[in-house]
Amino acid sequence: MLQHLASQTPIWVWLLLAFLITRGIAAMKPAETSLQKLAIVPALFAVWGAWSISHRFGASLIAWSEWLAGIATGAALGWLLLNRLKLTLDRSTGKLWRSADFSLLPLLLVTFLVKYGFEVAFAVSPSLPANAGFSAAYLLLSGGFTGLFIGKYCRYLASLRRGAESAERSASAHP
Repeated sequence: MLQHLASQTPIWVWLLLAFLITRGIAAMKPAETSLQKLAIVPALFAVWGAWSISHRFGASLIAWSEWLAGIATGAALGWLLLNRLKLTLDRSTGKLWRSADFSLLPLLLVTFLVKYGFEVAFAVSPSLPANAGFSAAYLLLSGGFTGLFIGKYCRYLASLRRGAESAERSASAHP
């Protein structure tokens, strides 16, 4: 069964998994990065989620509301995950220096597995979107995982802004 499942999975899904694994491993080391690179994962999951919802549920206000509720909850949790974040801006290069993030790889893998599992269930049983409980679980979890990455990105932005404000105060205090 697993072999059949793997052979029916589009190649782009395996490429996405490989990309997510490389991103997760890279995040385990402190590194120089950019806001654009940090935005890739949240944008990727937001686009994938929005496409899935519009494909399966159309303009259903309930579906979109459940997904957005999941995003809000996940964003709050993502924000809390990076509570001790250190992010600094190198003004000469415009690059950011971020501390190691050991939460990213497990989150990416769990997110991928949950989304993949739901997608397989939908493919095997096309009537599942009509099941309110199953749909709510899918939408809340899909939104929740997307929100985790959005919340983490917002924490990066806040840390950067806080660092810039602190540097400006230091510069103006010591002319």
